[in-house]
Amino acid sequence: MDILSIKQRFGIIGNSPLLDRAINIAMQVAPTDLSVLITGESGTGKEVFPKIIHYLSPRKHASYIAVNCGAIPEGTIDSELFGHEKGSFTGAHEARKGYFEEANGGTIFLDEVAELPLATQARLLRVLETGEYIRVGASKVMKTNVRIVAATNIDITEAISHGNFREDLYYRLNSVPIYIPPLRERKEDIMLLFKKFASDFAEKYRMPPIQLDENAQNLIINYRWQGNIRQLKNITEQISIIEQNRLITSDILKKYLPEIIPGNDLPVLFNGTKSHTLDERELLYKILFDMRKDIYDLKKLVANIIENNITPEDIAGASKTLFKDVYHDDNLHINYPDISEHDNLELKHYNSTISDSVADSEVIDENLSIQKIEKDLIIKALERHKGKRKNAAKELGISERTLYRKIKEYDIVK
Repeated sequence: MDILSIKQRFGIIGNSPLLDRAINIAMQVAPTDLSVLITGESGTGKEVFPKIIHYLSPRKHASYIAVNCGAIPEGTIDSELFGHEKGSFTGAHEARKGYFEEANGGTIFLDEVAELPLATQARLLRVLETGEYIRVGASKVMKTNVRIVAATNIDITEAISHGNFREDLYYRLNSVPIYIPPLRERKEDIMLLFKKFASDFAEKYRMPPIQLDENAQNLIINYRWQGNIRQLKNITEQISIIEQNRLITSDILKKYLPEIIPGNDLPVLFNGTKSHTLDERELLYKILFDMRKDIYDLKKLVANIIENNITPEDIAGASKTLFKDVYHDDNLHINYPDISEHDNLELKHYNSTISDSVADSEVIDENLSIQKIEKDLIIKALERHKGKRKNAAKELGISERTLYRKIKEYDIVK
């Protein structure tokens, strides 16, 4: 079977050399039993390639099971993958087969594999090395013969460096890597995909297909498409339904394309995979620490003014220097009220008090850390909700799995 036949069989649209290379690697590795790791940004269509591998393999008549590892709670992931015995945990009213048992002789696709807990990663490594696993709550070793294909949209090497993914498991999974290019690296395919989606939606909603004028075509080809094919399909459907005019101009198209924020125009993947972005909580910490530093600098400035009996004119010059980085204005003028002799005496009177305050702030500056604040927030949330993790996690704005990991990391006694 050639690449064109594969594209027709699995509905793959595009002629990009990078896309053709990914398909070619999948075709070559399919007849083997080697593990495959598929990487690429979210929305690029990674889920199609495990199906290609299974369809072209000797296992094609056996089971094919796709598992979204990120969608299964940490407390039940082992049971889902490896099964459990009756009574092994609350709610286990009967024995249950896991996915590795159900897929015996076939292929199992582990999507978002980097979301697996470390304990589950150790179990998965054993399956890859020996084909053995143990059901939850059992002692009998079971065997399975499955082909494992995994996928992720993050940089696993980065996860390894942070201790979130096992290095030995990575090398086991990455026997054959397949990289799926993002849409911005397949610009020649964007109009092909748009026309296909427009035709499909026209048929679905029984209306003429939308078309793009020349300026709109240039815009859609050069847009970043952070959501890749998924985003393109979604926007094509929106325009097909909402717009009465079937010829779409660049002005109309711009209304449907989210504006890319300067400085945030980064790929979903960092170092070839996923980029680091601050979440709201981390951003708040950063603002607080920046404010703390500014206050500390201001206290030092005031103490220096008092100790050296600096004049109001000197204060104006010092303030201009202090706030220059904030306003970026060399011509900044600040009007200060006159400081009387009485005010100067008052300032001198509080000299020692302010100096002590500055010294105290230095101690706080050394001891305060993001980890301590985060730990305190978690403890207070757990106390408020009487140890109920689900409610505490909701208040903190994190998942229950993340909260559980933080509790272990900070050794919080509930």
